[in-house]
Amino acid sequence: MTSEIIADPELDPTATYAVDPARARRYAGRVVASPTAQTFTRTSPLTGGPIAALPLSGEGDVRRAVAGARAAQARWAATSFDERRRVLLRFHDLVLSHQVELLDLVQIESGKVRKQAFEEVLDTALAARYYGRTAESHLRPRKVAGAYPLLTQTRVHHRPKGVVGIVSPWNYPLSLAITDALPALMAGNAVVLRPDQQGSVTALAGVELLHEAGLPEGVLQVVLGPGSETGQAVVDSTDYVCYTGSTATGRRVAQSAASRLVSFSMELGGKNSVYIADDADLDRAVEGAVRACFSSAGQLCISTERVVVHEAIADDFIARFVAAVDAMTIGTALEYGYDMGSLVNQAQLDTVTAHIEDATAKGAKVLTGGRHRPDLGPYVFEPTVLEGVTSAMTCRDEETFGPLVSIYRVADDAAAIALVNDTEYGLNSSVWTRDIARGRRLAARIETGTVNVNEAYAAAWASMGAPMGGMKDSGMGRRHGAEGILKYTEAQTVAVQHLVPIAPAFGMSDALHAKVLTLGLRAMKTAGMR
Repeated sequence: MTSEIIADPELDPTATYAVDPARARRYAGRVVASPTAQTFTRTSPLTGGPIAALPLSGEGDVRRAVAGARAAQARWAATSFDERRRVLLRFHDLVLSHQVELLDLVQIESGKVRKQAFEEVLDTALAARYYGRTAESHLRPRKVAGAYPLLTQTRVHHRPKGVVGIVSPWNYPLSLAITDALPALMAGNAVVLRPDQQGSVTALAGVELLHEAGLPEGVLQVVLGPGSETGQAVVDSTDYVCYTGSTATGRRVAQSAASRLVSFSMELGGKNSVYIADDADLDRAVEGAVRACFSSAGQLCISTERVVVHEAIADDFIARFVAAVDAMTIGTALEYGYDMGSLVNQAQLDTVTAHIEDATAKGAKVLTGGRHRPDLGPYVFEPTVLEGVTSAMTCRDEETFGPLVSIYRVADDAAAIALVNDTEYGLNSSVWTRDIARGRRLAARIETGTVNVNEAYAAAWASMGAPMGGMKDSGMGRRHGAEGILKYTEAQTVAVQHLVPIAPAFGMSDALHAKVLTLGLRAMKTAGMR
């Protein structure tokens, strides 16, 4: 299957792009852009070589995409849940059956290793199955207590917003481009998707599979271009905005949406922590901390950049942790067997390098790593562990978004919680302890949208029925669960009144009406009614 997508120069002397030209042309045809549009060439962080050339969408193209989506949305909203469900469940199967080519694309475009690329396939399939199976139950009209018992019949309906704009990031080019679109589509919306240019090829592969699964043409439109232009045009023209990216950009997106009184959700930056309690299973905690810190080379919004460890077991844990990091295998091959891959571009490499240089110049100690590895790939950087990081150092509070983690020793649980919460961010965290009740108590005191006990991040992320998102500067709104689909709808209350009005009746005076209602309110309270 790989040979269908990867043009091997050793076998095909005309091959200069990672994606077969015929496939690239199909992807380009999915982009709303003028025939004379400029193109950009996506390059791979693994080699620096070209992946595919794709067209750029201008503001006029975005308006055209939104208009096309709006026309298609009315027809799509009129389809049954069964029809929409069949699309998502077929898509689920297609993602799994096409996983080899999807894994290749994710690796080629993002630089991550194959086992972490598989997380994107897993997440996409899970979201498709969950919303395919549950959307109707989340969205069906529900009865609520009316103003007058029996006489007022009230139902809550959920109407689609219309056209949902999704602006997705580069670090999870399949998962974050597609999984936010699935509940929006199941709710009866159309979608205009602007994936980051650095993740555009993989996103288009996912879009192609959705159409192969039966999604009608026009319901999902794709535009490509810089966030400041194309992304902004999507924000300025759609009926709901879903954004994943940096906190700084998120603030601007929020301001733009709010100025039009358009709702939005966003997952933003993080400065996530793990806490290793004094009773933790250290073998399990070390393995989990390595995954928490270095999955996708740290380029994961919910990955860990701070390891907080109880001083009673700190020396033992740190020795084991450093040894485990030293033993990690780094590679860029399109195959399983490696623990960490590459950073995505020079900008990320520069940030990691600057944070380490700043920290070490101010007294932090490198316990392992700290080196750029151009022998393995242009943007490969060793997994790095620091100790002695202080508030004077940039990496103490700023998100690095790379394979850099700092270790902090604490005297007790209270000090650990204080340190974990000492950040403007509040996205994800984890607690490691043998005492599950203790873990739950600690989790309840942590100011993050998700907390994992004895797991890095995947337990909360993959629990599709539970909401996922950030507190504080890490975002607003939630994906997954009921919240992840209801946000794409407008709640509408329909109340039908029978026999008597909500007003004086049967010749009753206003005063008598007030007395009758007072008696009724007291009676309903006594009866335990809501």
